[in-house]
Amino acid sequence: MSQSLPPRRSLPLATWAGVVPFFAFALLFLILPTGYIVLGAFRDWTGGFTLSNIAGLWQGPILKALSLSLQLSLLTAVLGCAAGLGIAAAVTKGGLPAPLRAITMTFSGVASNFAGVPLAFAFIATLGRLGLVTVLLRDLFGINLMASGFNLISFTGLTLAYLYFQIPLMVLIITPALDGLRRDWREAAESLGATGGQYWRLVALPVLWPAILGTFALLFANAFGAVATAMALTGSSLSLLPIILFAQIRGDVLQDPHLGYAVAFGMIVITGLSNLAYVLLRARAERGQK
Repeated sequence: MSQSLPPRRSLPLATWAGVVPFFAFALLFLILPTGYIVLGAFRDWTGGFTLSNIAGLWQGPILKALSLSLQLSLLTAVLGCAAGLGIAAAVTKGGLPAPLRAITMTFSGVASNFAGVPLAFAFIATLGRLGLVTVLLRDLFGINLMASGFNLISFTGLTLAYLYFQIPLMVLIITPALDGLRRDWREAAESLGATGGQYWRLVALPVLWPAILGTFALLFANAFGAVATAMALTGSSLSLLPIILFAQIRGDVLQDPHLGYAVAFGMIVITGLSNLAYVLLRARAERGQK
């Protein structure tokens, strides 16, 4: 006789009601706005279908802004991955005191979400013309940052500001992958005569590589879509793609909202592909460590 399957237990209505706010929030602030932007990118002023907005993405100013945004995102992602990996490896595998790891992880959780106007103000108060570090270096050591060519309201200054939240984000994401490295792997490598450098180069890094690449993709998307920090710190002196987007859709009658929708559509594609790469590489990294 065939064994009958147990009856499916229906979930109570209260259980489904608990997730209603989440789905409502996602629908109102993510799905519907995204769909509206995509449709607006392919419409003209009369509401008809057009590809002229997409063709406008190849204009000189927008291409220049795209190039600058890509450079900033790639640079901060590379530096954030390198510095974050070093910090995470030091606190997880370096034999440092256990309380230091808790302090580092707590700070990383706070700093990775510290952006926008508060972050810009913090950097101006620290590295601006009359910032604390600028004044101390000038008065105590005779080092004039401004005279040496450093300018906070520049590509270099914005890179430093982005690294403030890029590095902690890398620390938060890569730490679980480092914890997944088994102790017996290192012991086996050392028993075969491998040095510490050879273990990291031939064993640890190949295992961590998918997680590192996935986190790099996430950091790239994180920097590419950031706008508040750049606007608060540099204003319009740097023509980044998110700033161009804001200028096109802020409501000025001289601007072109539909071109802004096309810019937003392009940013959605780039950040979407980056996040998809992160999800796929993260899943591969988790499978590789099992």
